[in-house]
Amino acid sequence: MTRPTTQIGDISREMNDTEHTQYLIDQAAATTATKAQAATDKAQAAAKKSAQAKLAALGLTADEIAAL
Repeated sequence: MTRPTTQIGDISREMNDTEHTQYLIDQAAATTATKAQAATDKAQAAAKKSAQAKLAALGLTADEIAAL
């Protein structure tokens, strides 16, 4: 498998060992950050839905809940 290329000025070449290792580390970190953000978004949506259900159980109307 060929390695990704890097460009410095007008020169485009295949990454060396050090660059390729850092590239793989950066890709793993980006994937982890994306998964963490997705988990956070899911948790926030669940918390919002739970809060809305609790407000509805207290007798608030959909319009009143939306106003909050």
